[in-house]
Amino acid sequence: MSTTAPARNAFGVPDKPSLEGLEAKWSAAWEEQGVYLFPGTEGGRAGVFSIDTPPPTASGSLHIGHVFSYTHTDLLARYRRMRGDRVFYPMGWDDNGLPTERRVQNYYGVRCDPNLPYDPGFTPPAEGDAKSTRPGDQVPISRRNFIELCERLTVEDEQKFEEVFRLAGLSIDWRQTYRTIDDRSRAASQRAFLDNLERGEAYQAEAPSLWDTTFRSAVAQAELEDREQPGAYHTIAFEGPDGQVVIESTRPELLPACVALVAHPDDERYAALAGRTVTSPVFGVEVPVLQHPLAQPDKGTGIAMICTFGDLTDVTWWRDLSLPTRAVIGFDGRFLPEAPAAIESSAGREAYAELAGKTVFSARTAVVELLRERGALLGEPRRITHPVKFYEKGDRPLEIVTTRQWYLTNGGRDEALRERLQAAGKRLEFVPDFMRVRYENWVGGLTGDWLVSRQRFFGVPIPVWYRLDEDGNPLFDEVLLPEAAQLPLDPYTDVPPGFEEAQRGQPGGFTGEPDVLDTWATSSLTPQLAGGWLDDPALWETVFPFDLRPQGQDIIRTWLFSTLLRSELAHGELPWRSTNISGFIVDPDRKKMSKSKGNVVTPADILEQHGSDAVRYWAASSRLGTDAALDVQNPTQMRKGRRLAIKVLNAAKFVLGFDSEPDAGLVVEPLDLGMLAALDDVVRQATRAFDAADHARALEVVEPFFWTFCDDHLELVKERAYGEGPGRDSAAAALRIALDTLLGLLAPYLPFATEEAWSWSHEGSLHTTAWPVPSDLGGDAALLDAAGSALIGIRRAKTEMKASQKTPVASITISGPEALVQRIELVAGDVGAAGRIRSMSFRTRGDDVEVSDVVFAADESDEVQDA
Repeated sequence: MSTTAPARNAFGVPDKPSLEGLEAKWSAAWEEQGVYLFPGTEGGRAGVFSIDTPPPTASGSLHIGHVFSYTHTDLLARYRRMRGDRVFYPMGWDDNGLPTERRVQNYYGVRCDPNLPYDPGFTPPAEGDAKSTRPGDQVPISRRNFIELCERLTVEDEQKFEEVFRLAGLSIDWRQTYRTIDDRSRAASQRAFLDNLERGEAYQAEAPSLWDTTFRSAVAQAELEDREQPGAYHTIAFEGPDGQVVIESTRPELLPACVALVAHPDDERYAALAGRTVTSPVFGVEVPVLQHPLAQPDKGTGIAMICTFGDLTDVTWWRDLSLPTRAVIGFDGRFLPEAPAAIESSAGREAYAELAGKTVFSARTAVVELLRERGALLGEPRRITHPVKFYEKGDRPLEIVTTRQWYLTNGGRDEALRERLQAAGKRLEFVPDFMRVRYENWVGGLTGDWLVSRQRFFGVPIPVWYRLDEDGNPLFDEVLLPEAAQLPLDPYTDVPPGFEEAQRGQPGGFTGEPDVLDTWATSSLTPQLAGGWLDDPALWETVFPFDLRPQGQDIIRTWLFSTLLRSELAHGELPWRSTNISGFIVDPDRKKMSKSKGNVVTPADILEQHGSDAVRYWAASSRLGTDAALDVQNPTQMRKGRRLAIKVLNAAKFVLGFDSEPDAGLVVEPLDLGMLAALDDVVRQATRAFDAADHARALEVVEPFFWTFCDDHLELVKERAYGEGPGRDSAAAALRIALDTLLGLLAPYLPFATEEAWSWSHEGSLHTTAWPVPSDLGGDAALLDAAGSALIGIRRAKTEMKASQKTPVASITISGPEALVQRIELVAGDVGAAGRIRSMSFRTRGDDVEVSDVVFAADESDEVQDA
């Protein structure tokens, strides 16, 4: 069934097999022996199985969801390796971006001020024990000092992450590791961006941008999430040419930014107002009344105010109707000190002065009070709860401000590219397939290009400079590009070709682009980063396109889409053949576990408490795309997994106690042949399931057979195996063949217990041994079930008669369907030995096995015989 290495003396089996210490023992052995190393590029692409492994964000600690989803990938990696593939299984760390910066700020008690000079002797005020996380209490440091602290903390986090992943038994090639902020990744990311720029796929524009006031950075469409927030509708009266025009708004504080009112073209109530003007209350600005099909006649009063900008619909109206811009909110989330020029009246400017410097919340309160004083607030605000857009990692609602940003084309404004991306999605295999619709809906719903610039510090710098005019102003249309040999670079400190450092910031000189790339702009290149796109052509040709992209369902719109986009633009092909989508971990209340909800469970303690094999079993029990519940107070599946792992060790000890070889030529008894035939079916089903990336189905097939093997077959053949002659040799050889096969089938799930059991009788690692194949010895696969049914019936009869299972039976009658009875008669010797029965008779009757006419042996008590 499986090709085995030369056997060793079976008496090396420990007296009391134990799971304790196996993780440390075998992790060290696998590392020393190089069991999981990628064999190399010799042989080319054929026979390679390459995995584009998700790089976890190195900002804090892993949570149990990482172990859950990464185990799913590891199951398939181990299977493919045993099938003879050269498995390329790297690991990356996503260590740049906003989450890392926030963690560094809070951990060290610092904040970045790029205007400060570098301090080579700087010592942070805290080391994970900062007393406050408020920006005002954090020590300002230079950009370079801040980046150094980011580097230091992410390296520490990554080391801890690797320890957890090794403990979980991930069969990763740890030589193939990258960081999204290291020189290699920065060079690749900058080169890809410059290629986009050369092909016309990257551009910069000044436009309304979603802005997070906490991080003070623009946010892309893919990073948005709606959160239900309390709010209120305020009924506000504008002065119209024929009386009041009443609108409803949840954002009265944006009244000074109002540029128009808008109604639907078919709304007859406001048809007479179209093209005329009304005057805003408090600020006294005349604004036009316009028409647009996005106005909703059935919402509020049917007419709305357009502000620049209150929400994304305002942006659409602003663009479609060519409206002016009247910004009132700054990058810090506070009202700007100067009123918009359109507010000309002294009363209006005095009113705005009361708002200057206030937060959005405080300004809202002030405007409501001003409206009330002027009699322009009709009635009291009507309380509601409504969805508000947030940056997925932010704490405050997003604002919309006008900024100059860099964009990549993504199909949001290019119908031909959108169609290409939709067609690419159809060629990609999704497992499970129903996850495909999330990709298709995302591509179909794109409304703009991908904003890739971020106003942060710890990231991949955008590799461009700008020429300065004679007055020292940047000429954004005159982008200065680097030479390829300069990559990676930082335009903040590096100099463009043809210039000197002394010309930085000087009229006629240059200035560096201060922004960095969105972290997804680097993470979208994980196939290129892991596969050696720039620096290892042989590896790149060997592993690309990758075979597999495993990932979570929540980042289909970000990571999966952006990676597919970059590959389509750069290479004109899919980055991988298939994508496996994991479900979420949910708590006992079926709520998704996440750091933001505060219900995350860290994996290290669980792995230590239950053992890695048990935790892997829990993860493996869930299919791809299916959420898994975790109750840390009652981890039933982990207990089952630990019990299974212990049983593997004990079963191996028992079988190896017969000190036999797995010689198929010795297997002659019907029950032994039947058991191996049934196991052949298990091998075939498990192989088909793994080929379909259905690890849970494979486990559902293998585990029940393993327990049947232990509970029934071992009991049935035990007496014969302890005897002499061909029957003994047949039993012992069949047991060895079955043990080796079952260890192979369970190896992806329980790598530590199976490796330990394998080592008692083999040289070399089980995990580089060939995947089991059917023995095809020609037995009747139904014999084991038939014998097991008879044994269960005998056990039940003894229990009902209050007799010990060891009680000898003089005679017994077994009844059942004809075919079943005939099979039991074939294995009557083994059934009789297991049930301690001297004589059996058989009767054809009924649909199930029935045991009757039980007569206990004469040497038992009269009381038991009477029973």
